[in-house]
Amino acid sequence: MKTNKYVEDLRAKSAAELADELVAAKKELFNLRFQNATNQLDNTSRIKEVRKNIARIRTVITQKTNVAE
Repeated sequence: MKTNKYVEDLRAKSAAELADELVAAKKELFNLRFQNATNQLDNTSRIKEVRKNIARIRTVITQKTNVAE
């Protein structure tokens, strides 16, 4: 599946790369919300997808910190 591949790619990244990925996803979510508010967003389901990706990134970060302890 597509999401499994994405999660595997996240698990292969370092903590710094995950932090960068999280910042980029949050910026994308902000831009999508801004476009939605100004009625410029065509694919509104992208907001839900990015929110789930942020949750996946945070989950992998938490898993990595728990393993390190």
